[in-house]
Amino acid sequence: MAELRANARTTCSWPGNDPLMMEYHDQEWGTPVHDDRKHFEFFVLDLFQAGLSWSIVLKKREGFREALDNFEFEKIASYDEHKIQELLTNEKIIRNQLKIRSTIANAQKFLEIREEFGSFDRYIWQFVDHQTMHNRYTELSQLPASTRESDAMSQDLKKRGFKFVGTTICYAYMQAAGIVNDHMTYCFRHHELNPGTRK
Repeated sequence: MAELRANARTTCSWPGNDPLMMEYHDQEWGTPVHDDRKHFEFFVLDLFQAGLSWSIVLKKREGFREALDNFEFEKIASYDEHKIQELLTNEKIIRNQLKIRSTIANAQKFLEIREEFGSFDRYIWQFVDHQTMHNRYTELSQLPASTRESDAMSQDLKKRGFKFVGTTICYAYMQAAGIVNDHMTYCFRHHELNPGTRK
């Protein structure tokens, strides 16, 4: 069911009345990302979301930003054991050892992709031929957990040594980074992100 904001804009219902979720929906989710640091930020957040709710991750986002050097992958790639132990005692983040170590490993692989392709952005957008896929869903129940594009992305990332990159996580990342536009057709953001369509 659609929700009506106080300013009379019809929006996707999934953010509910959570201010952080509403702000994320209105300003970020589905907006095409072309900055490598931002790509890595979403990669990290989606990795830590595995098994948890997105609202929990959003509440910890500033803690992650502070603890992980503003998601600067060059710095994260060089984190040592001392830094890992420090992160495991940081109550501002989700203290999951496997996810923390995987984040560091992914930062190292991220750098390898940048060296090969010039940027991570150039690499990751190839899975949708370098343009956003605008879906036209009218019910949240229609949203897929994965697609052939997220399958291909997942397989290639795994082959390159990335961790926590199953197809479902990859699809959530694609939604966040605007690689797909999964706002409901009645949502004001669907139209903003795809001006050629009509509400």
